[in-house]
Amino acid sequence: MQTQRLQELQHAIRRDPQNPALHYELGNLYLRTQPNEALACFKTALKFAPGHPQILLQIGNAYSSMARYEEAASHFRASIKSDPAQPAAHYNLGNALRELGKPEQAAASYQVALRLDPNDADSHNNLGNVQRELGKLDQSIACYRTALQLNPRLHHARMHLMHQRQHICDWENWESEITEIRRLVREEPTAQISPFAFVSLPGTTAAEQRQCAKNWAANRFAGLVPDSTHLETFKARPAHNRLRIGYLSADFRQHPLTSLAAELMELHDRQGFEIFGYSYGPNDKSAERKRWESAFDHFRDIRLLSLQQAAQMIFDDRIDILVDLTGYTQSSRTGILALRPAPLQVNWLGFPGTFGAPFADYLITDRYITPPSDAAHYSEQLVYMPHSYQPNDRKRYAAAPPSRSECGLPETGVVFCCFNQTFKITPQVFDSFMKILSKTDGSVLWLLECNRWAKENLQREAQARGIDPQRLAFAPRAAQADHLARHRCADLFLDTQPYNAHTSTSDALWMGLPVLTCTGETFASRVACSLLHAADLPELITDTLENYERLAVELAADPARLAALRQRLIASRDALPLFDTPAFARDIEQAYRTMWQGHEQGLPPQSFSVLRP
Repeated sequence: MQTQRLQELQHAIRRDPQNPALHYELGNLYLRTQPNEALACFKTALKFAPGHPQILLQIGNAYSSMARYEEAASHFRASIKSDPAQPAAHYNLGNALRELGKPEQAAASYQVALRLDPNDADSHNNLGNVQRELGKLDQSIACYRTALQLNPRLHHARMHLMHQRQHICDWENWESEITEIRRLVREEPTAQISPFAFVSLPGTTAAEQRQCAKNWAANRFAGLVPDSTHLETFKARPAHNRLRIGYLSADFRQHPLTSLAAELMELHDRQGFEIFGYSYGPNDKSAERKRWESAFDHFRDIRLLSLQQAAQMIFDDRIDILVDLTGYTQSSRTGILALRPAPLQVNWLGFPGTFGAPFADYLITDRYITPPSDAAHYSEQLVYMPHSYQPNDRKRYAAAPPSRSECGLPETGVVFCCFNQTFKITPQVFDSFMKILSKTDGSVLWLLECNRWAKENLQREAQARGIDPQRLAFAPRAAQADHLARHRCADLFLDTQPYNAHTSTSDALWMGLPVLTCTGETFASRVACSLLHAADLPELITDTLENYERLAVELAADPARLAALRQRLIASRDALPLFDTPAFARDIEQAYRTMWQGHEQGLPPQSFSVLRP
């Protein structure tokens, strides 16, 4: 803040307290670092200039900076009513509506803003964001391209563009774009490169991923730190008999998280733990949502609360350990952790990497994903689970298995499958897929049909590599039970690199389908390795794409060996560490106890391994 100007304004206001311009300028000085003070200034200005569109706009901006989006939207609308020709008001209304989960309305607001100011790069970028959420990937990509043409330094648009090109498997000029994004992470800390999109890029290192996360946290959450100080009074809180664990997520609904962690919540020891769920995602009214609501001792819907209000609720609930299950993935509200509502805070399960920030004390992991030698690449202290970091829901239900013909597959021949999202398929991995098909007569590759553009591009890429596009089969979106059932029609799941199948690996193994992986050097590239160890199938882990291709071809040529792997999985499934959810519950509870014991002893967080009695 410009201290001298601040003092001048305060002095001027004492002499002329009813001057709205002075209060307005003072609010602008406060806005970035002290939004509550800014809000008070703007409201005072509005008192002396009722209906002023710019003051209403700034009140909306102050509310937005505190994530109070309903109030922000109300004031942006009031500003527009006062002066409809303000592109900034329509743009900011679009931002608030997007945060409120209303992408269609947000898109309409951005489009009005662009009619008023067609050369605004930010409006094109944010319209691209909501078009992406609406599944209009071609329009999304066009928006990002326009944004970059208008402002080549709009670096987050470059990352958005690259990630959507990954989703549609558009690999033209791929390497040069990745090189530039990696440079931005290293050299331009204000570039706002999404950590989630960055971890999916081939060639990025664990060190770069930490730097990206650190940059992101500094850009996004620095303004929240002053608001966290009033919450840091943990020692004054009354004690309680059970450890209070709070789980924070956008995904307590029909989502892969249910396949991993729903049963864990049901199995927590209620004698020693009191379990809270904080949901900031949509309520889809599904059976999965109802199950989540019942799984917690206390379920709080915080979707419409600001970051500060949500943090205050968590603080008032006297949570001991707050666990972020979403992290830097879509719909993230990790800013709640930046406000420090709990004495101990944990990064787990949702985001495959580090937060790069001091507001997460621990990362729950295992020694396959984050070996101790890699600890420097994580801002958190590492908690090593005995087997895998990932739990599983044994209540997953599979429908009756379909026939191959019902799935559009040939009745004979080897069916390789990869049920990963298409953004995980890189040119290098697709090269390996095509080499495997070329060496396995009569085989097909069965992929998820994520979007029509990816399907067309992958068919074209297969043709360019000398493979008949008809040897690519595409599985349409299906209900979870039907999706699980169709795994029985495949012979071998081919994993991707550098972003492995995570929940999809567990789904396949649960259904008795062997998974072949190639492990890498980052968190996201080692998850399948962790899961295969916990499933007692380490022989399906390779360390180079050449070895990966060779083993895939060997397995395809040996039906008896593949059948034995499948039978081994099915016969031992319920005894495997990967699917021993009650044991996992006891292990993670031991982790929480160890964290809390250190805290009570006044010790700083430190890495440790969970040891079974």
